[in-house]
Amino acid sequence: MSVPAPVSPGGTLGIVGGGQLGRMIALAAAAMGYRSHVYSPEPDGPAAQVAAAATVGAYDDAAALADFAAAVDAVTYEFENVPAATAALLEARRPVRPGAHALAVAQDRLSEKAFFTGLGAQTAPYRAVADRPELDRAVAALGLPAVLKTRRLGYDGKGQALLRAPADLAAGLAAMAGRPAILEGFVDFRLEVSVVAARGAGGDIAIYDLVENRHRHHILDVTLVPAAVDGTLAAAAQAVARRVLLALDYVGVLAIEFFVTRDHRLLVNEMAPRVHNSGHWTIEGAETSQFEQAARAALGLPLGAVTRRGDAVMMNLIGEEAAAWPALLAAPGAHLHLYGKREAKPGRKMGHVTRLLPVGAALDPVAGALRRLAGG
Repeated sequence: MSVPAPVSPGGTLGIVGGGQLGRMIALAAAAMGYRSHVYSPEPDGPAAQVAAAATVGAYDDAAALADFAAAVDAVTYEFENVPAATAALLEARRPVRPGAHALAVAQDRLSEKAFFTGLGAQTAPYRAVADRPELDRAVAALGLPAVLKTRRLGYDGKGQALLRAPADLAAGLAAMAGRPAILEGFVDFRLEVSVVAARGAGGDIAIYDLVENRHRHHILDVTLVPAAVDGTLAAAAQAVARRVLLALDYVGVLAIEFFVTRDHRLLVNEMAPRVHNSGHWTIEGAETSQFEQAARAALGLPLGAVTRRGDAVMMNLIGEEAAAWPALLAAPGAHLHLYGKREAKPGRKMGHVTRLLPVGAALDPVAGALRRLAGG
């Protein structure tokens, strides 16, 4: 395959979305000598604070998007719910990496599940649900408990309802607010794990080690690196990531979340076609961070090595936990990242902290110590 010409240092990377993921992509691009231009409806978001330029505009403002595209050399995005028309408009003017096809697959949970099963990966059993008769048939097929989710949008536990008994069906369907949904069979899992992977414009692939994720209130709390699973299962997760990258002709960074069941099966939960919260540890813990990989891929540069520098614990700082920044800054070996958000709200990711450890170190005590420092 012919390798596209890379953007030279001094060029400009366009980032669609103004949150903390865009912020960390912009910082990584700057370290390599590139400017970033952020497009977002919100003024003074985390990404704009560290970018060379920012456009405040709606995602359906064709004129503003065209001006933005004219001002950059390549485009990436930091969230997967970029409207299809927005991606198409930008893709007609500049390289957009990842491309619109990957967005379309990941934006619809039903399409995503079908995509994974088509690749031979296992998922929880599922059925499409548009109304009460379909929900009744889906429950009859899958049983209870089960999880009802909107097919589009929703993250960190939003847009879903746990159905434990037949009496829950009416309220669960009402929570979907008339939106198309998907019912997923309940998975009795032992661990939640994820893998971050990247593919460059020249076809080079880099896959990070599998990590374990623990949640509180449906929001990622702690990532432990590496995941405590056997090598065969870790290799199987990485193999799924490789098949996804190739099947989508993907250029950029993605993450795939899995359940590890009590009988040691690996089930795909979902995919994020972007950098991911469970990859934040790579800033200090890998030879090349996921954010640098995202910038490299979007700009047409070769990917960097993903060699792990040690074991690691990453903990999110949610809401008022970020107020513990003095203690976290003072903690030996702690690497603190705050996102510049002006208001700490319940459930809002305000920052994260990472500790690197020698290979084979006990990770749970470190996670507990960080939690105590943050007041949890």
